[in-house]
Amino acid sequence: MYNPFMPPLGHDRYDDAYLRRILRDSRTIAMVGASANWNRPSYFAMKYLLDRGYTVIPVNPAAAGQEILGQKVYGSLAEVPVKADMVDIFRNSEAAGPITDEAIKHGAKVIWMQLGVRNDDAARRAEAAGLKVVMNRCPKIEHSRLAGTIEWHGIASGVISSKKRAL
Repeated sequence: MYNPFMPPLGHDRYDDAYLRRILRDSRTIAMVGASANWNRPSYFAMKYLLDRGYTVIPVNPAAAGQEILGQKVYGSLAEVPVKADMVDIFRNSEAAGPITDEAIKHGAKVIWMQLGVRNDDAARRAEAAGLKVVMNRCPKIEHSRLAGTIEWHGIASGVISSKKRAL
């Protein structure tokens, strides 16, 4: 039976109701792979989500103890002092597996793998543990799209890119 609040098998397409519910119910987000570099996609996503009232906790072992956008950076999910509703993974698909396992132990409700990040084995483990999963999507982009403001947030500006520019 079709349920718009559950992801389809395969995670190739998500119903808007499923994404809306996740974005509405997830108020605290641990962003694994957050960067202090202003031109990195994780920085844009973090700033956007903070500006929309989300609590975003950056997780990056290389920057642990520092701050990104005024938020203290933690070295791992295990160090985060509060339970995050969502773990947003800004790491590669292989790294998403162990991060998902940490998120399950952490008690997160949602695993969100960023654009280009997909790990079906990790998704199955998360769903078996009762978590919702989104892969190969960006919460900033999905939030903007669902709010009808995507063009206001730099998506088609040519400024945001995951590719390094040649000088």
